[in-house]
Amino acid sequence: MWQLIGRRALAAIPNVIGIVVVTFVLTRALPGDPAAFYAGPAATQEAVEQIRTKLGLDQPLWRQFIDYLGDLARGDLGLSLSTGQQVLDEILRRLPASLELTLLALLVACVIALPLGILAATRPGSWVDHACRLITTLGVSLPIFFTGLLLAYVFYYLLGVAPPPVGRLDSMFSPPPQWTGFYLIDSLIAGDLALFRAAAAQMVLPVATLAIFVLAPIARMTRAAMLGVLSSDFVRTARASGLSSGTVLYKYAFRNAMLPVVTTMGMVFSFMLGSNVVIEKVFAWPGIGSFAVDALMQSDYAPVQGFVLVMALLFVAINLMIDILYTVIDPRVTIDA
Repeated sequence: MWQLIGRRALAAIPNVIGIVVVTFVLTRALPGDPAAFYAGPAATQEAVEQIRTKLGLDQPLWRQFIDYLGDLARGDLGLSLSTGQQVLDEILRRLPASLELTLLALLVACVIALPLGILAATRPGSWVDHACRLITTLGVSLPIFFTGLLLAYVFYYLLGVAPPPVGRLDSMFSPPPQWTGFYLIDSLIAGDLALFRAAAAQMVLPVATLAIFVLAPIARMTRAAMLGVLSSDFVRTARASGLSSGTVLYKYAFRNAMLPVVTTMGMVFSFMLGSNVVIEKVFAWPGIGSFAVDALMQSDYAPVQGFVLVMALLFVAINLMIDILYTVIDPRVTIDA
């Protein structure tokens, strides 16, 4: 196990280095001047030049990159010009909001998609199979921003059964004492059920929007993997041996179909972290995605670079977890494989 973790971590180092280099170059190539934004619209050219010198933007690109690497080595992601705070502090403060939304949406999607894919595979050509195909087609066809706006329009504006899309909490509530950064968990730790209900209500529409979008590939992959396993020889042998249909379906078929499903779930989770930007903008969710977009619009380099770096590290961690799950699900999967 430790060999697996070490090999995957070493293999990810070149990828992270490449992401750092590409992100640094691309942010400098974007139009806009951070010094001009920081100085304000009424600043003179001399004031803008002074700020550019203070920020080190007058240095050659290679010198700026070396300084950036030195800051990274010290764990310093830089200062956000738009908020005046350290980028690392901003990311750590906003990351739980994005992770809570993503993890809950993935959980809801799996609860729906896995049984739906299994039922569709065990009843090919039935109404369940056709419903699975329809749901997966709609899920991947509708743009995620359109789904979010449609849900907000119907359930908040027309029906009035959903709270206003104003972020993680209504203005009448204060955030719970921070333990994990997840409002649902922290409110339960604090024993505040009213706050838990308020936080859960705010999450219904954004979670539903993300879940609708990601359950499609999970359900489709589950159906395809189960169809392949159910037609295999060992499943027919298990049925001929007199084992119950539930034992054959879940103990033998589903476990062997889990590898491609887990791979799909890892890819979907990685994509969700990036697509959260749209959801956070639609529902005013204070996550790292909206923070990075606002910084990008203001030519604020440091938050964009920090966001991409954190996403890259999360992707590496997710891939490592998938590799570990492979060995748990199927012991025949070795480290070298």
